[in-house]
Amino acid sequence: MRKQRPKQSLFYQIARNTSEAVGSPFASIAAVSVIIIWASLGPFFKFSDTWQLVINTGTTIITFLMVFLIQNSQNRDAKAVQIKLDELIRAIDSARNEIIDVEDSSEQDLKNLQKDFSELGNNSKE
Repeated sequence: MRKQRPKQSLFYQIARNTSEAVGSPFASIAAVSVIIIWASLGPFFKFSDTWQLVINTGTTIITFLMVFLIQNSQNRDAKAVQIKLDELIRAIDSARNEIIDVEDSSEQDLKNLQKDFSELGNNSKE
């Protein structure tokens, strides 16, 4: 039986639905269609500055909004993956529990851990 999800915020619902819609094949076909229609209208509008401004403004606005949508989705996905990895580390007795929450470590600590794991990898190959 599937656990029921708690009610999500309006922003989350809009972001998730928009992300799914924009990532669909239909959205790609629609985007290409808009470009084809816009390009085909060029001769009718004599390739005017207004004709160019329409596509430039539209794509700029969409790109601006998509940056925030993509970042929101990436942040949620990264957090979810991190939580799952932390749970796996916690559940395995031989795992080093001190690396749970390693994403909050300093840059130097991360470099040191990376060096330790590189050495472990090299030793296991020998």
